[in-house]
Amino acid sequence: MPVSRPIFFAQRSNTPRWHHLAARALRRCCFLFFFAEMFTAARAQLPVPVRTLAVNLPSRSLRGLQALSDKMLWVSGTQGMVGRSTNGGETWQWFKVASDSCDFRSIYAFDSLQAVVLSIGSPALLYRTADGGQSWKLVYANHDKDIFFDGLVFLDNREGIAVGDPLKDKDGNERFTILRTHDGGRSWALDPMEARPPAHPGEAVFAASNSSLAALPDGRSVFVTGGAVSRIFFNNGTRNRVIRDNNCSVYPLPLIQGANSTGAFSVAFRDQQNGIIVGGDYKNDTLRERNCFVTSDGGRTWQAPVAPPGGYQSAVTWVNNHTVASTGTSGTYLSYDGGKTWQKIGSGYNAIMKARQGNRVFLAGKEIAVMNGN
Repeated sequence: MPVSRPIFFAQRSNTPRWHHLAARALRRCCFLFFFAEMFTAARAQLPVPVRTLAVNLPSRSLRGLQALSDKMLWVSGTQGMVGRSTNGGETWQWFKVASDSCDFRSIYAFDSLQAVVLSIGSPALLYRTADGGQSWKLVYANHDKDIFFDGLVFLDNREGIAVGDPLKDKDGNERFTILRTHDGGRSWALDPMEARPPAHPGEAVFAASNSSLAALPDGRSVFVTGGAVSRIFFNNGTRNRVIRDNNCSVYPLPLIQGANSTGAFSVAFRDQQNGIIVGGDYKNDTLRERNCFVTSDGGRTWQAPVAPPGGYQSAVTWVNNHTVASTGTSGTYLSYDGGKTWQKIGSGYNAIMKARQGNRVFLAGKEIAVMNGN
């Protein structure tokens, strides 16, 4: 009597050969499922392209960038120009704040109406607007022939600080330039020379992207240096005293250093402990040697990435707790693992910033751009 199909398969499934085939099929299915999951995860982290927002700008080079939200942007640069956009960079208003010789590499915006811009020098000029750029008031000027400002940041709506390259004190020792405001940028004053942080010979701050100086979550300021040596300076004051003195903790940095084109160019902390620095050698911008480091202990020690960016980087920003974006003349890069490995996603810019109250990441240089998917 012929065996029915169900009984046949039931009997066959009890044979050792069948168990072996079934196990192989199960393993293959599991492998395919695992591979599909990995492929999906990898696809989710593929580099996002960079989309150009504005070209043929009235400023040849933008280094100041403020992204308040996904819509509200300010930029500043050469030819004494400042730009403002209220629709995410799709259209721009441009303001001629000063003469063509004025290079506004530093900018800070409080909101859609109020902002301050600072030129590098000499003379170093600091302007403030309270009407969205329609008018600007000169609130500080420095005509010292050696003055050179590198960065500007606010710790809150009243307390601001700008850092500049070292000047010599009466004994011939070099000290970093510190300029402060306590009234939201309406008036400014230099710290006394004897209170300024001392610098090593040949040490300086870079004015590449207005991000060599940053504000920490606890209200302190931090800045990084390069040149003959590369170091990081943390102000040790309390929130109430931080802008009153220059009691600093200073740590050496492992970035490439020793020449006037090398060192740390940008610093960013996502919390008190976790931070990142980028830089390199802007005269050899494809050199990957010691151009990026991360810290998890508040800047006391630094670790090199497994796969660093492909060259010199002038600016870095945290996108979220795990994603970091950076840019420089060697290209724009993205890391999905907190700075351990990097992927190139586009050409290079001078400055990069994730919106303070938003999700988009903007870039500025000879053009203005945004990272798609943000």
